Amino acid sequence: MDNATAVQVAKKSAGRPRSPAVERRILQATLRHLAAEGYSRMSVDAVAASAGASKPTLYRRWESKADLATAALGTMRLAELPIDTGSAKGDLEAALDNFCDSLLRPNGMALIGTVLAEEAHTPDLLRLFRERLVAPRRQILRDILEQAAKAGELRRNANLEASVNMLIGAIYARYLVSSRIPGGFTREVVDTLWAGIGR
Repeated sequence: MDNATAVQVAKKSAGRPRSPAVERRILQATLRHLAAEGYSRMSVDAVAASAGASKPTLYRRWESKADLATAALGTMRLAELPIDTGSAKGDLEAALDNFCDSLLRPNGMALIGTVLAEEAHTPDLLRLFRERLVAPRRQILRDILEQAAKAGELRRNANLEASVNMLIGAIYARYLVSSRIPGGFTREVVDTLWAGIGR
């Protein structure tokens, strides 16, 4: 096979390029169905119909319903801008503010509840959710704390893993009180934590 023929074969096998617009429609439709019906009642057929796409189109992009659902949930994470406020405390506060903005989007907490409700029935859903949303969010906070530790800003025995749990847990706990996060709350959380781990 000469080079020209090989290129033609490669082009044919590659198929049409994926359309970002189609993917956005599918993911948005998935979020709507998740919010309205929950994961167990959501059907891939219904999502495809809502998005104006075929079922094979969905499965060419996402290998399973859990894959599709967590990919859609992943779009709820707001873009992580480079965080550099000039201080570790400021960076932690900025990261938590970003988390709050993501959580307070329409159906944000409800969709997380949908995932947790499926733990016993669809463990892959929770596994993918942890990989795509939970782990990256935790790593951002962990990185900030590790840099502060290297700079000598933290006590020598500061427990970074517990600190990450406290930062994220405080946001969830406050939301459960009133479905909102009051202004200044993230600063209070960071100040309280820093009183225990900072030098």
